[in-house]
Amino acid sequence: MRPFPPWARWPTGLRSKSAQRCSQAVVDAFFLPTPQGERFCLLHVPPAGQPCRGAVLYIHPLAEELNRCRRMASLQARALARCGFAVLQMDLLGCGDSFGDFSDATWDAWLSDVGAGRQWLAQRYDAPLWLWGVRAGCLLAAASTRQQPDVPARLLMWQPVVAGRQHLQQFLRLRQMAEVVQGGGKVGTDALLKQLEQGQAVEVAGYALAPGLAQGLAEATLDALVNVRQVVCLEVVAPGQAQGYTASPALAAQIQRWTSAGIAAQTTAVEGEAFWQLPEAQLCTALVDATVAALVDA
Repeated sequence: MRPFPPWARWPTGLRSKSAQRCSQAVVDAFFLPTPQGERFCLLHVPPAGQPCRGAVLYIHPLAEELNRCRRMASLQARALARCGFAVLQMDLLGCGDSFGDFSDATWDAWLSDVGAGRQWLAQRYDAPLWLWGVRAGCLLAAASTRQQPDVPARLLMWQPVVAGRQHLQQFLRLRQMAEVVQGGGKVGTDALLKQLEQGQAVEVAGYALAPGLAQGLAEATLDALVNVRQVVCLEVVAPGQAQGYTASPALAAQIQRWTSAGIAAQTTAVEGEAFWQLPEAQLCTALVDATVAALVDA
């Protein structure tokens, strides 16, 4: 078995309030076999003898955001495990220590990975299932409910991406910005989108984005959840802005649509740094505490 990657270790000297008040948990690293190769997984297990409150599948964000969220995801997974949740973190195809290159990744393959994670958890834990998406991972979580409509799930969303097409365009703009900094010719997002539509991969910030991933992302939305009874959205805002927080118009409209469909949906803001955007690892323990509280009280 490969050794633990550095990001999987508990950040020295840091414990959130929730982690402090909960019991010790354990973590196991393994490779989950799938038809398209092995996926690296970390399973955070509740303390021995403690009833399992729920099973949580972590669905990571896209490209570099994945790396920037690793420490927070690890911190959160361990805090949840200490409070009685079994948490499975999986590197999707072409990401982290899983099989394949990023250029191999397609939206359908990632959905298949999410399905494999759900099935693995369901076979081991007779407990409510939570799909925990971060950024674009929220879109995958939503799509997964449509792909597996017979299995009820609850959704936990961190800083959700509401529209996949807009997220794709923002990602492609990184290529524009890099070329401007390097003094090269500026390539517009329309040209890059056309290249993808013609079946050609596009390199952005060191990631070879395949047409099969770009197309699925562009078509992804948070609408039409299936067999979902609850959605918890948590957003991070700058210090001093949590009081009086209102969700963005797009997210507020989405929550209204969920509510109209009979889903208990809520959004809450906590103060902290936008860790998914920052090259240096940043932690937001207020988000960890809010997440634990939301799931324990669900």
